[in-house]
Amino acid sequence: MEKKTSLYEKHVELGARMTPFAGFIMPVRYDTLISEHMAVRENVGMFDLSHMGEFRVKGPAATEFLDNVLTNDAEVDVGSAFYSTMCYPDGGIVDDLVVYRLDDTEYLIVVNASNIEKDWAWVSSHAKAFDVETTNESDSTTLVAVQGPNASQVVSQLTDVNLKELGFYHQRMAEVANKDALLARTGYTGEDGFEIYVSSDDGPALWDAVSEAGSSLDTGPIVPVGLGARDTLRLEMGYALYGNDIDHTTTPIEARLSWVVKLKTEKEFIGREVLARQKREKPGRYLVGLELQDKGIAREGVDLFEHDRKVGEVTSGTLGPAVGHCVCLGYVERGYHKIGRDLEVEIRGKRKNINRVKLPFYKDGTHL
Repeated sequence: MEKKTSLYEKHVELGARMTPFAGFIMPVRYDTLISEHMAVRENVGMFDLSHMGEFRVKGPAATEFLDNVLTNDAEVDVGSAFYSTMCYPDGGIVDDLVVYRLDDTEYLIVVNASNIEKDWAWVSSHAKAFDVETTNESDSTTLVAVQGPNASQVVSQLTDVNLKELGFYHQRMAEVANKDALLARTGYTGEDGFEIYVSSDDGPALWDAVSEAGSSLDTGPIVPVGLGARDTLRLEMGYALYGNDIDHTTTPIEARLSWVVKLKTEKEFIGREVLARQKREKPGRYLVGLELQDKGIAREGVDLFEHDRKVGEVTSGTLGPAVGHCVCLGYVERGYHKIGRDLEVEIRGKRKNINRVKLPFYKDGTHL
């Protein structure tokens, strides 16, 4: 049976179209996907992301432990956040995640909803070799995201934190809407924004406070945004989605996430040997951005060709509402991955030109 977040009743009251997703019943949209998408690009939107998983890691060896299971460097300043992959010994991706360093010996890991059980088993089993405590706080945490160029106008009404001093990918414990919260300037949309973590008991009150604070903006009221627009927003930015663009069969090197694989450090993380070899020898394929200027949508699983030779496959594809045409991510063979390479895609039996382009597709986001 699918779970419900603490905000389920709020979504029903708003008339959201609900759908099963990653073991939860979640709002896919409230109005139209395009209106919700453009609200985030041009003004501000609010999201229920409480289906995501949260693991707390605490103890003298917290940094050492995370340096073992993550490809990125956990030795960051307190108050910082960072993006990382977590890999199997063969270099395949367990998950991609965001980590917040709360204190010298304490971190919060935020994982994808579809991977909570798998990730928890992976993290907790490897933690046994280190002097740390791990806690799965997924079921007791509500996450509300406020995203868009005017996000700070909403959140500034709810907290005494000077938001001008809270940089991108930084966070702090704070009071938000009179609730104890982790306030982070992070997000998955390419726009300025905040992710606010509170206890599930405080979730509904936080949602109402955000909605009220955003109701009287000169630029128009804040709107609730479902998972449909969250997907189109991330795809316009070229952000990979676990289960579509990355999984156990892909490596961070192939997915062009080498920037979160710290091979120049001495840290020995799981999968390092394989990833170092692949980085040195170069993988046989790469994840790339592709644009279809003609009418049509190249969706997941569609083959990519150069003349009659299949050279890859689309992993994510949809209309980018803010760019006005189909945008895709897909894997192509090495040599076909260079920017400017013209390929073809077959849609409903017809070949159409599709161009290899530089990411992101949407280049006017407030946080690129």
